[in-house]
Amino acid sequence: MGRRSILVATGWVATAAAATLIGLGAIRLVGESITGTPGGVRSEAEIERALAAPEPTPTGTTGAAPTAPGTSAAPGGTSAAPSASSGVRRGFATDGGTAVAECGVGGVRLVSWAPAQGYRVRDVDRGPDDDVEVTFQGPTREYELKVRCIGSEPVSVADD
Repeated sequence: MGRRSILVATGWVATAAAATLIGLGAIRLVGESITGTPGGVRSEAEIERALAAPEPTPTGTTGAAPTAPGTSAAPGGTSAAPSASSGVRRGFATDGGTAVAECGVGGVRLVSWAPAQGYRVRDVDRGPDDDVEVTFQGPTREYELKVRCIGSEPVSVADD
């Protein structure tokens, strides 16, 4: 092999190494916005705590509230607004999906619900009523979540 071939190969390796280092440096500078989830990845326990924490309700707002995931708009194309006397909100999780419920003057009502991956919502009793329920249907199993108000707090109960 000639001297010129060795110089060409060495130059090519040096250029490839420099391009790799510059690319890695650029990715490090940009950070999570390209390579990950903003705010980091949350554990299942953190998600359950976040769902269980009551959401602050804005005061002094007018108009209809946006439709929650898994819910449908009220007849006439407008979304159902939350009741003025909303109580405690609490999130519930099963392997089939999650739901958020709250207690109010008319009883308990489901605020939102979402099936887990591979599941679908088979049946929903949104309320408000003495108890509400949502059923998540999977390929091999079904999960039914039934919620009732005890005091002013929503609590998951066994199906009757």
